[in-house]
Amino acid sequence: MRLAAVDRVAAAAGLDPGLTLADARARRPDLETFPADPEADRRTLLALAEWAGRYTPLVSLDGPCGLVLDIAGCTHLFGGETALLADLTGRLRRRGLTGAAAIADTATAARALARTTPGTVVPPGGNAEAVAALPVGALEADPSTVATLDRLGLKRIGQLVGLPRQTLAARFGPDLLTRLDRALARADEPLSPLRAPPAFLVERTFAEPIRLVEDIERTIRTLAGHLAEPLTRHGQGARRLALTLFRLDGRALRIEAGLSRPARAPDVMASLLRERLVTFDSGLDTGEGIELVRLAAEVVEAFDAEQVAAARIAPDRTEDEEALARLADRLAARLGRDHVVRLVSRDSHIPERAAAAVPAVDGLSGTHWPQPLPRPGRAPERPLRLLAVPEPIEAIAEVPDGPPIRFRWRRVLRRIARMEGPERIAPEWWAQAGGGLQEASEDAATLTRDYFRVEDDAGRRYWVFRAGLFGRETARPRWYLHGLFG
Repeated sequence: MRLAAVDRVAAAAGLDPGLTLADARARRPDLETFPADPEADRRTLLALAEWAGRYTPLVSLDGPCGLVLDIAGCTHLFGGETALLADLTGRLRRRGLTGAAAIADTATAARALARTTPGTVVPPGGNAEAVAALPVGALEADPSTVATLDRLGLKRIGQLVGLPRQTLAARFGPDLLTRLDRALARADEPLSPLRAPPAFLVERTFAEPIRLVEDIERTIRTLAGHLAEPLTRHGQGARRLALTLFRLDGRALRIEAGLSRPARAPDVMASLLRERLVTFDSGLDTGEGIELVRLAAEVVEAFDAEQVAAARIAPDRTEDEEALARLADRLAARLGRDHVVRLVSRDSHIPERAAAAVPAVDGLSGTHWPQPLPRPGRAPERPLRLLAVPEPIEAIAEVPDGPPIRFRWRRVLRRIARMEGPERIAPEWWAQAGGGLQEASEDAATLTRDYFRVEDDAGRRYWVFRAGLFGRETARPRWYLHGLFG
């Protein structure tokens, strides 16, 4: 067993992470230890990353215990870089957390300074001077590389700057040069934010924290009005909204709401967020109060002005589609995104692959829903719902390639009174065999199907098919029931 982490008191006593527990207790018999919990540490770090979103929407994890914040363009909101750094470390300290932070042009330089000279704020363009005196180990290069540089007397980053690059690359590889260039701000460092930056964002800070749900709802209405302005100006509509409530104690509560159609009307956005808030109302813990409320349009879509003339031609259709979309949004807000679905067409002529159920709020760009029936006013030629897996049936036909006369399904014999068909569907020879049919029969997965609409003598209607062309694909065609008509 080894030490995973130590506090400042233990570090001052000469204990370091990686030391065996036996050696640590030999040095300090009064040592107090706790079992390490990496998963709990990660949850805490993710919660801190959510909290750090108050300073910038671009927050990345940096190892098991660090965060990188891209604050470009955000510092003026906090009175400058120094004020932002002081506010961040002060809030961490008030939460009982010890944090070391620094600001520089690149993440590599900021990371190195935070671990060696915390509190440093490097002016723009000052990276090279700021990191010159830091040990080479601050670059976090391979340990063997750092050890070799130390033996050669190259102990500081500044000593590497004047050396020939080709010599360094030939002796230590390109990784050292990459890290050096990033520390000197000669090269950019790619970051992976936990969340993509929102398209539009508005927020409100309170001098006195708010606690009541009614105050939060009023704030939502106000922010929805502010968010509508840039959406309208850029011809966009929101497809996914995110409401973040920053509590006084540092916790951040995030509420998401999706829209099945783009919208930018303040009352529509506010109403949807209030519906989501209702689901959190009983469990919404505002703690000591909410000091910052942020509303972001994370996903947007082109939303041009509606054609009034077209609406006059078919006002009922336009109003019905809009009303249905808003109903789906409200249901998804209350029941959950994955519990309200709609069917969308897929690029396949195989029945079980021709449509897919997707969340209603995740409508495809440029599509309209509900999609009209191919032949309005007529009964569908296929069942609206299919069985999860086509079920084998025992069917009797006058000839092997003819329609069924009767069939047995789930141990019940059904006599056919009426029949329509066949509708022939060829297999997708370019695709791999699979889907629900493969689960029902390995042999029938790549065979031609002849579908029949049949009605038994009790008036029940079924959609059955024969898999395999007699004499060409198989000597023994098999029958399946694929769906039921309402």
